Amino acid sequence: MARGQPGAATDRSRLAGRGAVVTGGGRGIGAAIARQLAARGAAVVVCSRTPPQVERVAAQLRAAGADAYALVCDVADPDSVAAMARAAQGRLAARARTVDILVNNAGIADSAPFSRVSLDQWETLHRVNATGPLLVTQAFLGGMLERGWGRIVNVSSVASLHGAPYITAYAASKHALLGMARCLAAELDGTGVTVNSVCPGYVDTPMTDQSLAKIAAATGRPAEELRAGLKAAQPAGRLITPDEVAGAVTRIAEDETGSIQGAEIAVEAPAHGGPA
Repeated sequence: MARGQPGAATDRSRLAGRGAVVTGGGRGIGAAIARQLAARGAAVVVCSRTPPQVERVAAQLRAAGADAYALVCDVADPDSVAAMARAAQGRLAARARTVDILVNNAGIADSAPFSRVSLDQWETLHRVNATGPLLVTQAFLGGMLERGWGRIVNVSSVASLHGAPYITAYAASKHALLGMARCLAAELDGTGVTVNSVCPGYVDTPMTDQSLAKIAAATGRPAEELRAGLKAAQPAGRLITPDEVAGAVTRIAEDETGSIQGAEIAVEAPAHGGPA
């Protein structure tokens, strides 16, 4: 089957011949994205700052019959990103693949009342959540443009679409990520490379638990009370699952025609229910 042509109808073949890089792939949303891309036939390079986590995910994918590789990368460090990009391209080239799909998922969260937002918190969140995707995208974009096909998906947040209390620095960093995606999508229109944003609400992951604990410490409210209130505020009365976010990312990756460009897809639990 020629590259760039639609695959067979089975899930396993939809991304056959494609290579993917997923940052922040050691747990939570990133691990779920890696699993879904691999399940559709992509060879997947999973990256994170934590070797044991990312190596475990890659081993699980290989045990399920996928081509998967683990690489350590700090997306906020230009040298680390450059080394990861060289290694990822080398691993995939050995399997006659290229980096066709890039998922910028690595990110961190922090919270504080506005008056307590420190310069260090502000700069750290922007360095990881906005500068990191810039560096990683620059590392792989040239190859995608040369081949005339690429899918770049940034995992942002509903915090990039509207504000909320106590997350000033985090929301600002995600607004920066969304702005970058909008500009790059416009710049790449007609090239065969697309840039899109998936913006989940609150996801049931350790990062959400950490954020709630930080807010609890700052406000004196119990973390469980905050979690219950957060769930009650969602349309379905629950948090989103990592697999729901991964599903949105995978649908963009499977878009052979490039018809999805510059989209901002909010992912929130539907009011009619769904996976618990």
